[in-house]
Amino acid sequence: MDYSHQTSLVPCGQDKYISKNELLLHLKTYNLYYEGQNLQLRHREEEDEFIVEGLLNISWGLRRPIRLQMQDDNERIRPPPSSSSWHSGCNLGAQGTTLKPLTVPNVQISEVDAPPEGDQMPGPTDTRGLKPLQEDTPQLMRTRSDVGVRRRGNVRTPSDQRRIRRHRFSINGHFYNHKTSVFTPAYGSVTNVRINSTMTTPQVLKLLLNKFKIENSAEEFALYVVHTSGEKQKLKATDYPLIARILQGPCEQVSKVFLMEKDQVEEVTYDVAQYIKFEMPVLKSFIQKLQEEEDREVKKLMRKSDSWASVQLIQSEEGDGCLDLGAWLWRLTKQHQQLLRVGVSESS
Repeated sequence: MDYSHQTSLVPCGQDKYISKNELLLHLKTYNLYYEGQNLQLRHREEEDEFIVEGLLNISWGLRRPIRLQMQDDNERIRPPPSSSSWHSGCNLGAQGTTLKPLTVPNVQISEVDAPPEGDQMPGPTDTRGLKPLQEDTPQLMRTRSDVGVRRRGNVRTPSDQRRIRRHRFSINGHFYNHKTSVFTPAYGSVTNVRINSTMTTPQVLKLLLNKFKIENSAEEFALYVVHTSGEKQKLKATDYPLIARILQGPCEQVSKVFLMEKDQVEEVTYDVAQYIKFEMPVLKSFIQKLQEEEDREVKKLMRKSDSWASVQLIQSEEGDGCLDLGAWLWRLTKQHQQLLRVGVSESS
């Protein structure tokens, strides 16, 4: 990739810009980290606009189940099979398109050895002239006939029947109930979407939900940059997630992009995050040190206030006609000192 020097600015949020030179340096580091992998990013210019595109890893951080569509919108609708569909045409829809009758090939089953007479058991015969189906066989036996495709038998093993009764199975480690269409992503599992640097946070959310056919509204969720230190930074609606990922760096052991519920997560600033992992006794000692430092600052301020009031009183007494003003300032200073003393006594 060509990382030549550029001078224009690239938007990275509302009223926030980054120079193209700096972004290209971050992009170069990002691609070196993912060298030889499909997570490398590409950039191009389209109508004087600098665009970066590629895959963005997003981790699932949901606490509540989400709803999936029961049926894919792009799924082809197939007519149900009927007993007469092999011998007569069937009408499909209002257009009146009629299929030509299908003829069943005359299959000669001569290659399969017949079982001994004592082991034969009567069974239902397939309508296409194949050998009788056996109850304990889940699919038809292969023969050297001209028929290339055969349907699996409808007989299921007891384990399959138990699995179907449960209606609950796993999709890439996630649990999905196909009766209630409720989907529970495993916390911390990773998916990805292909986006570009011009897509805002709401656009990326809609793309991710559409990828998994999730019926929940995109307004219920938000993207967060979560650091290992505990810091959580919510991406605004005007932010560009791909640019944010590039600026955070490529290493996901330092920070990850999480999909979370808006009402379940609070932002954690860096100043707060650095104290999260401490035990309670350590935090109490920090608070005590801060209170002691605050008391010292208050006392220092009171001494300065006393000296300033004394100087103002002397100057007012020496001046002509300024006694009333000096006395007023002196009384005001004393009242302020009393308020400070009350505040210190209450805090202690």
